[in-house]
Amino acid sequence: MPKQKAYYIIDFDSTFTQVEALDELARISLKNHPDKEAIFQKIEDYTNFAMEGKLSFSESLAQRVRLLEANEDHLKQLIKHLKKKVSTSFSRNAEFFKKHADDVLIVSGGFKEFITPVVSQYHIKKENIYANTFVTTGDGKIIDYDHANPLSEEGGKVKLLQHLKLEGQLFGIGDGYSDFQLRESGLINKFFAFTENIARESIVAKADHITPSFDEFLYVNDLPRAISYPKNRILCLVIGNVDPLTISILKNDGLSIRHKTSFEEKYVKDVGIIVLANGEKLDSNQLKNAVKLKTIGYLGSARNKFDFDLCTRQGIVVFDDPKNNPRNIDFIPKRVADFMNTGATYLSSNFPNLQLPKIDKSHRLIHIHKNVPGIMAKINTVFAKHDINIVGQFLMTNSEIGYAITDINAEYDKQLFKSLKKIEHTIKFRVLY
Repeated sequence: MPKQKAYYIIDFDSTFTQVEALDELARISLKNHPDKEAIFQKIEDYTNFAMEGKLSFSESLAQRVRLLEANEDHLKQLIKHLKKKVSTSFSRNAEFFKKHADDVLIVSGGFKEFITPVVSQYHIKKENIYANTFVTTGDGKIIDYDHANPLSEEGGKVKLLQHLKLEGQLFGIGDGYSDFQLRESGLINKFFAFTENIARESIVAKADHITPSFDEFLYVNDLPRAISYPKNRILCLVIGNVDPLTISILKNDGLSIRHKTSFEEKYVKDVGIIVLANGEKLDSNQLKNAVKLKTIGYLGSARNKFDFDLCTRQGIVVFDDPKNNPRNIDFIPKRVADFMNTGATYLSSNFPNLQLPKIDKSHRLIHIHKNVPGIMAKINTVFAKHDINIVGQFLMTNSEIGYAITDINAEYDKQLFKSLKKIEHTIKFRVLY
């Protein structure tokens, strides 16, 4: 039986972009208005009431457009702003949109005038963009919207999809009530609540799946993606009295953060990253059992706080601040994030220092092994057997370990990974992207 065609129905505001466009337009158009703060608040309230299902969409839209006092010049400023506000995980996966240009639909209660210029950069076809349109006067003032457009009405997305009669597997991705209505009506197969920018509790509770990033959506549906494993699935344990900036940097990188006073037993087997406040210690038994742990960031000098040699033998990269510089508060979280994103071990305290650029349209594989002769030959024999073309390869060693990074540009099968993991003296292997 042939595989059903898949369609991806994606919301715009707070999903494709990080912001609500009408709220942003208000900030531009009302910049010099004496009562701007009160009007901003009203517009935001109308947005949220509709998104949470507390006010009909048509009523919310009418009230917001009325309060805008916007014109075409304001729209131009808005478009420039929105292009910089595309959600990080969407912009990271631009290649997906290029490959699936026929299958992606933007369905929004927003307006084509600002949506089309933003999503068109991602190869999304104009005929696949469904949104409202403004009504303007001869001199370019926005005074109303097209009330005949079904997307301006309550349940507009449902009415539109009923009209389109799409056949196949339909996936909806969005943050609001109107997105959930598509699932409730039975018009789509699955609704993914997108929470990278905002998590509305009433919507999250009804979703088939919560997707904190577009990477997560692609991962669970086994679709091509920019990074191999969604960062929201990597548990980052922050222990002790840590500056909020540290947590903010790691959270903004998309990691799943737990802030605790100690290394609780329940996290030992799943933790991928540990960040420790100055003065905190780690027990060697817990370290031995932390099989998924990739890196430790220590906010100060980690000397005598845990076993560096054990970390090295287990392939755990350690970053600390031996000089204990209090002005350097973003140094450790940035090093940890950079290691997770690119494999860079620059300024690590226990690993060979390796820093390298990200190579576009390639996959990066990391192999950590004991420093014994012949490992690289074995690694490259595996690549040759799988007809893999290497575009870049880097190896750094110290007395204990070898740290190899290989960039390949070919598609690969899962058997390749199994073969690399089976090489004798392998400590850790992972695919970065």
